[in-house]
Amino acid sequence: MAIHHQNKLTGLVQGVLILLTAVIILTPIYWMVAAAFKPYAEVFQPHLFFTPTLDNFVAIMQPPYEIHKKFLNSAIVALTTVAIAIPVATMAAYSFSRFRIRGEKTIFMAIIATQFVPSVILLLPFFILFRDLNLLDTRFGLILVNLSFVIPYAVWMIKGFIDAIPLDTEEAAMVDGSTRIQVIKNIVIPMAAPGLITAGIFCFIVAWNEFLLALIVTSREALTLPVGLALFNTEQGDLWQMISATGILIMLPMFALGFVIQKHFVQGSTSGAVR
Repeated sequence: MAIHHQNKLTGLVQGVLILLTAVIILTPIYWMVAAAFKPYAEVFQPHLFFTPTLDNFVAIMQPPYEIHKKFLNSAIVALTTVAIAIPVATMAAYSFSRFRIRGEKTIFMAIIATQFVPSVILLLPFFILFRDLNLLDTRFGLILVNLSFVIPYAVWMIKGFIDAIPLDTEEAAMVDGSTRIQVIKNIVIPMAAPGLITAGIFCFIVAWNEFLLALIVTSREALTLPVGLALFNTEQGDLWQMISATGILIMLPMFALGFVIQKHFVQGSTSGAVR
């Protein structure tokens, strides 16, 4: 009987802690969503019920903000980053996994070590390099910046999955006449798909949310959504209702992406990275 009551008390405490955690996490999100549909005068009024308006979303699409252009820039940069990073990382990961070259461990660790370099240290080198190459305020420049950050992680993630693929499977296919490219296409990629998807999600999130370097290397034409939030710091103060409306646009792809490929993301995060 005592154990039964103890289990009930433990379950009650866990339930309260989960509820409290959910409130702490969801309250700022609710405030942001609510503020996006409120006029400026009501943003800081803690009303649970109010008459929503779409005026903020209309305003952010018009000059001088034109958030739809920043959304397009973010989408092009993020998707292009993924489209380049995953094939490159897959080939690099396959090479590290299947071929033996002198100093491969050192090279691989050097690639991974770049993830520990704070991005703020790279601000000046990137700015000077892009200035000399006329890449400032260009989407191509942003793509290069993002690739330098996401490819090392993607190589590490994908290599874990390729290492887990039995080498005998590839050797059997090559004995049957398949080329190395056919083996990669027909065997390695399908079997490592969860890892590729997980790495692709990571690449997209990093490229979509990148702020610091995008703030430095862009000024007008290639502004992305995170940098575009700075436009709402005006003489009137911070326009929180417009910041919130833009914040929803930033979050929507993340929620949609997570909902659609949640299964693959969980599988990739819990298996490939620890192999």
